[in-house]
Amino acid sequence: SGKKSLGQGGFEKVIKMVDDMVNVLKTEQQDDDNKKEYCVLQFDSTDDKKKELERTLEEHDNAIATATEGIATLKDEIAALEKGIKDLDKSVVEATEQRKAENVEYKELMQS
Repeated sequence: SGKKSLGQGGFEKVIKMVDDMVNVLKTEQQDDDNKKEYCVLQFDSTDDKKKELERTLEEHDNAIATATEGIATLKDEIAALEKGIKDLDKSVVEATEQRKAENVEYKELMQS
């Protein structure tokens, strides 16, 4: 009977150790589940931020493209205006020469 009680006492210790280990594992599993949930939330949040930044980048790229197109259009308009000014300057010079010639003719006509 002494051996029997000693043997049962040994099993009780083992059973208690197994129960304690099961409780520790349950606690660790709960901690892991909580960490996983936190990580999933962080991944979602980070993914949302990434998408928002990608949209912002696309908007900026579009704005740059629009501005570049506007610059090209303005350069063309400036070139056209500069050509118009040169043409106008040329016609003013020609008109001035013509008026001078007509003035000389008029003076000669009046002197005679």
